[in-house]
This record gives sequence, structure tokens and C-alpha cells, in this order.
Amino acid sequence: MARASSLPNTRRPNVVLIVSDDHGYADRGALGIDPQVRTPGLDRLAATGVTCSQAYVTAPICSPSRAGLIGGQYQQRWGARWFDTSAFPDHLPSLAERFTDLGYATGYLGKVHYGGEGRGDRACPPHHGFAESWYGLAGQQMGRLNYLHHSKAAVERYGPEASWRMAVKPMLDGDEESDLEGFLTDEIGARARDFVARHEDEPFFLMMAFNAVHNFCFQLPEEELVKRGLAKVDDWDPSVSEYVDWYDGAIWPGLPDGRAYYLAQLELMDAQIGRLLDELESRGLADDTIVVYTTDNGGSTCNFGVNTPLRGTKYTLWEGGIRVPFLVRWPAGGVGGASGAAPGGPPDARSTDRLVSTLDLYPTLLSAAGADPAAWEHSDGVDQLPALRGEPDAPGHDALHWDCGFQWAVRFGDWKLRHADDGPHAQALLRTEHAEVGVGDRLTHLGEDVGEERDLAAEHPELVAELTARHRAWQAEVGIG
Repeated sequence: MARASSLPNTRRPNVVLIVSDDHGYADRGALGIDPQVRTPGLDRLAATGVTCSQAYVTAPICSPSRAGLIGGQYQQRWGARWFDTSAFPDHLPSLAERFTDLGYATGYLGKVHYGGEGRGDRACPPHHGFAESWYGLAGQQMGRLNYLHHSKAAVERYGPEASWRMAVKPMLDGDEESDLEGFLTDEIGARARDFVARHEDEPFFLMMAFNAVHNFCFQLPEEELVKRGLAKVDDWDPSVSEYVDWYDGAIWPGLPDGRAYYLAQLELMDAQIGRLLDELESRGLADDTIVVYTTDNGGSTCNFGVNTPLRGTKYTLWEGGIRVPFLVRWPAGGVGGASGAAPGGPPDARSTDRLVSTLDLYPTLLSAAGADPAAWEHSDGVDQLPALRGEPDAPGHDALHWDCGFQWAVRFGDWKLRHADDGPHAQALLRTEHAEVGVGDRLTHLGEDVGEERDLAAEHPELVAELTARHRAWQAEVGIG
């Protein structure tokens, strides 16, 4: 049990964990990389919090990454390495269950995708610790949720194959079907504000999992298309074309104005994040609410995301596939906030370049809530709370590992060794997702070459051998044969 440790006579902090989908590393307005990017909500969070510039997910694709996050362990421990093997960690206590043990109100809103989850099984939020939930099972819908249509009528209208590919099944409220004909991003935001309002007098843990900015970003409300001067793009109709042919025209480089659709979805998601921050402030909860923002994997360049200055994309173990936006704010806990700023000066924004993993959310959030350390002793993550507070010599990661079967990588200090097989996985990703995995071994010093342009393997064979040995030892430790 996640027993609470002895705490001061103050309320335990609320926690809001926001996980978006395929958000490009460069695509935040505050970074100034692309002047077309407008994210005032995320910029506001960064300006009053801590930005982790070297934060990583545990996989370059969504389902294993999400599985590792909710269980706090490398998902390879239960065989989750790629889409075909990913699964919810049935044998582990979920993060939500640990918060329930601490007496928190718990809620889940949005996308669920841990693998091949089915309605009513443990991968569904009401069956792993969330007392309230409204969600869609992306694992049953080609890994996505439609932005506009979720109803029995939509399933009939689209037909059996298109309704699966275009992800229009009803949402689920607990275990019951819930129809929505409207913009999913706005609905998630509205339900989040309602959750906060109803639980303002008790500690709560709210997890928001937006489907934005996953493809297909052209699924925008009519008024947004008109406002932005964007053309309406029809979803796939099986009577018109083969899906794979249609899909290739609906992603980079085939979709006209593709970047504009992506940025519109990002801006609309950001607006809902901003409104949630407003709700917390209006209710006097902002200072003692931990707000975390991250995404499930690197930006998808086939969906017009940008990962500059990183190389690569979702699906790959280049930095662009696994290094992600990661923002944390908790003013009352010494994590960002304006309290440390000079009077009349700018907010107390900070950044850290220490290694951070989404695995760390499990121990860090429970630590902040006052849980007994036994609650996270199974976790492969590190309690990052001391580091986020700026404490010197805070414990951290010596190394991070990734393993998808056909590709693997290890980061140790500033050194990174990455390997990918030249086989059917690499060829399929290049053909269907325009993602080049980079076959063979590649050694990079990220401190000097964050874009992974220069391969140093031939110059440092001893490092290649050392890092390979470290990864082999890690594989043995997590049970990869």
C-alpha cells in the first residue's frame, strides 16, 4: 500500500498530468524556432515552472511508452517492445492506484493506448484505479481517436472498416458507451475543468491524455477551417480508394497545408491547457497543484511535427523519436512559480539539462504527495523532486536504455550508442511513415552534437564495446533474451 508519510498540517498537493500525442520537440512558442507556433498556455507553464530539456520517453511509439509511464517500470520487463507486443502492466500497481491509496480523488480523460486493450479489462482506467473516467480505446481503433466523431451513428455511417481506421467508436464513461459528436479536444478540456471544480476541497489526481496532435490533424471543426482558411479534407471512404494509398496522401509530403492543420490542433489543445490553468488560479489551487506536461513520443514528421534541433522522428531512436517536451510546475513545493522571483521581476522560470525519463513521474509525483518510498520501490524511475527544486547533488540516472527488438539505444552521460537492423521493420517504416531509422551502429556525443550528425563509432571502438556491454547487461536485467 502507498501509505502516506508524516506530513505537515497542510493539504497534499493536487496533481494534473497532461500527456499529449506526437508533439514535436521544437513546437512550443517560447522556443522561438518557428514563429508560426502559438502556445501561450504551455509558454505560461514553462515561464512559471521547470523545463526539462533532456527528458525522454521509454519508446519512440505510443503504446509501450504509455505502459511504462503508468507502471513506473521499463515496459520491456513484461515484453512490451513494439506495437505487436505492447500491453498494460497487469502485474504492477498503477500510478492511479497508488494515489487512490493516499486518499486522492482520481480522474482520467482522453486517449487510452497501452496495447490491445479491450472494453472492461484492466487497461481501462476504471479498472486500474481511476474513480472517474471518460476515454476512448485507441488500441481498438488503429492507435488513434477521431477528433470530431464518436458515436454509434458514426460507426454505421463510416462502415465496418472505415469506422475502425478512422476511429469513430463511442467514447466510454466508466464502462458505458458515451456518444460525442463534437470536438474531442474541447470536450476533454471542459471535463477537466468540471473535475477540478467538483474536487477543489480534496486532493486530486487528474490525468489528461489528449489525442492531439496525432494525425489526422485536418479533422478540425468547420468554424476553425473557415477561420484559418483551410480546406476540408474528407476522411477515408473505402468505396473510393485503398486505405494505404489514401493515407500516403494525408501525411507528409502529400497533404497541402499539412503544417497549418497540425499547428491549428496544437493551438486548440494549448487553449484548453490555458483554460485549465485559469480554472486552477480562479479557485486558489494553482500554487499547490503540480502540473506536468509531456507527450508520448517524439514528434511525427509525417504529421508535420518539427523536432529541431534533434534528428529523426517518431518510430526511430534518433533523439527526435524519444526526447520530448517536459514541463513541471508546483510553486508551493519549490518547483517554479513566481515566488522566487525578484519583486516586479519575471516569473521564476528554470530549466534543467539533467537526464529525466517519463519513468520518473511515478516516484516523483508520489514523493510529492507524501507517499512512503515503499510505494515506488519497484520503479525504474528516479524521484526527481530534489532536482526540480534545484537542490545540488540530487540523485539522477547514470544511463537510459531503449529497446524495440529491431533497434536499440543506450545513453550514458553525453554518449549515445544507437543500433538498428536493416530488415523488414526499417523498410516498412521508411515506406509507410517516411521514417529513416538509421541502420547499423552509430555513436554520438550529444553534448557536442545534439543533431547526431557525426558518427564517432570508428574513432572510439572501445566506447562502442563498453556501451554495447552496458546495454546487454541491462537487457539481461529486464529479461530480454
